[in-house]
Amino acid sequence: MLSCMMCWCLFASAQKSHTLDNIEVVSRHTFSDIIPSQNLKGKELENLNALSVADALRYFSGLQVKDYGGVGGLKTVNIRSMGSQHLGVYYDGIQLGNAQNGQIDLGQFALDNVEEISLYNGQKSSLMQTASDYGNAGNVYIRTRIPKFVGNEKTHFRGKVKYGSSNMLQLSALLEQKLSKKVSASFNLGTLTSDGKYKFRYTRKNSDGSVAYDTTATRQNGDVQTIRLEGNLHGLIERGSWYFKAYTYQSNRGIPGAIVNNVWKRAERQVDSNTFFQGAYQKDPADWYSFRVMGKYANYYTHYQNPDTTTMMVDNKYRQQEAYVSTSHAFEILPWWSTSVAYDVRWAKLTSDMYTCPEPYRWTHMIAIASAVSFKKFSAQASVLYNNTRDKGESSAAGTTPVGATLKISRFTPALFMNWYPFRTRDFSVRGFVKNNFRMPTFNDLYYAEVGNSNLKPEKAIQYDLGATYTAKIHKTALIFLKADGYYNVVRDKIIAYPKGQQFRWTMLNLGKVHITGVDVEAHGQMQINKVKAGLRLQYTYQRAIDVTDEKDSYYKHQIPYIPKHSGSAIADIEWKAFTFVYSFIYTGERYNQQENIERNYMQPWYTSDCSLSYSMPVKKTMLKATFEVNNIFSQDYDVILNYPMPKRNYAISLSVQL
Repeated sequence: MLSCMMCWCLFASAQKSHTLDNIEVVSRHTFSDIIPSQNLKGKELENLNALSVADALRYFSGLQVKDYGGVGGLKTVNIRSMGSQHLGVYYDGIQLGNAQNGQIDLGQFALDNVEEISLYNGQKSSLMQTASDYGNAGNVYIRTRIPKFVGNEKTHFRGKVKYGSSNMLQLSALLEQKLSKKVSASFNLGTLTSDGKYKFRYTRKNSDGSVAYDTTATRQNGDVQTIRLEGNLHGLIERGSWYFKAYTYQSNRGIPGAIVNNVWKRAERQVDSNTFFQGAYQKDPADWYSFRVMGKYANYYTHYQNPDTTTMMVDNKYRQQEAYVSTSHAFEILPWWSTSVAYDVRWAKLTSDMYTCPEPYRWTHMIAIASAVSFKKFSAQASVLYNNTRDKGESSAAGTTPVGATLKISRFTPALFMNWYPFRTRDFSVRGFVKNNFRMPTFNDLYYAEVGNSNLKPEKAIQYDLGATYTAKIHKTALIFLKADGYYNVVRDKIIAYPKGQQFRWTMLNLGKVHITGVDVEAHGQMQINKVKAGLRLQYTYQRAIDVTDEKDSYYKHQIPYIPKHSGSAIADIEWKAFTFVYSFIYTGERYNQQENIERNYMQPWYTSDCSLSYSMPVKKTMLKATFEVNNIFSQDYDVILNYPMPKRNYAISLSVQL
């Protein structure tokens, strides 16, 4: 990772390679990042012992993970206070979608088959990317394993069993098979069950400061059962490659809900059945030209039930369908100048059995043109994205009148990225970018009376970033990497989503105008002395995200809900012989759960410390690994979201086998 940050951005001559059975595929027009990414991959990712992608993303600066508690709780990610919908999440190069509410539940993506997770602020610098890559304030890329075989190897297998608190049992298996010299397959199966019960302390005060509640209770109705199956085919062709993926995820879970009005147990349930198929084909017909075609079809089904007669009885089914095609083309004009064009078309439709509810569908066309130049000490990339989105509503299942065309939006969003090496060596670089960003309201935002707001405006943002990177090697035994960024974002017509008592439902609000000022700092260190290897990863984020809509508002220039001014994390690992010890720490500073920054809405800072100890033992051609972990060592009582208490100290033990 550190060496990647030091690479010079020579896009015309740089190459990206994938190895399969000692056959190498070269893709041109891919180059090192003008704006460096944050990465977790390989051994570092494995050492975290995280259950899902969301758990790993907690250690990236500039991100806030909203966690509603427990193994099966909803987990979404917010980038630099701009909201979840401004963050694109890509699974093997294709964006994950949710036209209904825009919330990608990253808790459903396990790490069993994940090779690398990367975060880019702004956008990545590759010219060979989809048009949608240019359309977000930042992107998370989840890259799964590509089978690699050495010599006469034809089969790889890896299995894992993990048991922990809340009767959590996780099973996973990964099988990789060589089908021919140029084709391989992989199959990944994972299951997770838990009763979702855990102890928590609940304390609330009255407006006069007296204690209203102070008790210890057990979280109820948080049980979860999931199964995930993924199959992949990877192949090589002359001067190119292809892959095809089939993915399905099934879950049945209880939703414990918020603890309000002295209600400690709820009966809400949610069933999800998500399936998608996707693939890509990439080829370099000539040294100066590359192209890629990608496609996807997804079908998402959700059944939500709330039998509580004291609130509102709900029994609704929702189905989303999505079809997506993308084509990208990159051209080398001169040795120091390349350009690209990409076109995406996406169709999404939502149907529901809700009475008198419109069933909207959306067509989105995106065209991106980008160009990059590179000189000895300076490189830059400029791009412009055209987004044309059209919504239409149809009759609902109840037979209401068609609502016709509901929304048409066309928008151009330009961006400029630059990187400069001021000294003779490339250990130090200065970079910056400015980017215009735009995101559509979701179907729930617009069309659903109980949760939506038909008066919502599309959200617009402009991002400014200035940063520096420094890498140093010390006495051939240590490597240090430092990265710092200052940024300023202006968001107009910002949309904020609040849970509305029921976790599946949301209350939507246009704040109007928000100014976001922040600093992200990241530091990595690695060293080795004899047989001891040690690593340290630190990150700190400062964010001042204030509402500046109207001076007459009581919350004018107040911090927006759930955004801490200070947050950070640390990961330390030590390897000695067959033992690996990992300690991780997460801190989130004070926040407010409503628009007004007053004592009643104040939420205290929280922190957690986790640790694990692993022992690896080879047995002939098999590698066995046992891990014991303790999470929330000091049994901290905290809520990430108000009235959604998180687990106290909890434990897990796992055993994995690889052959």
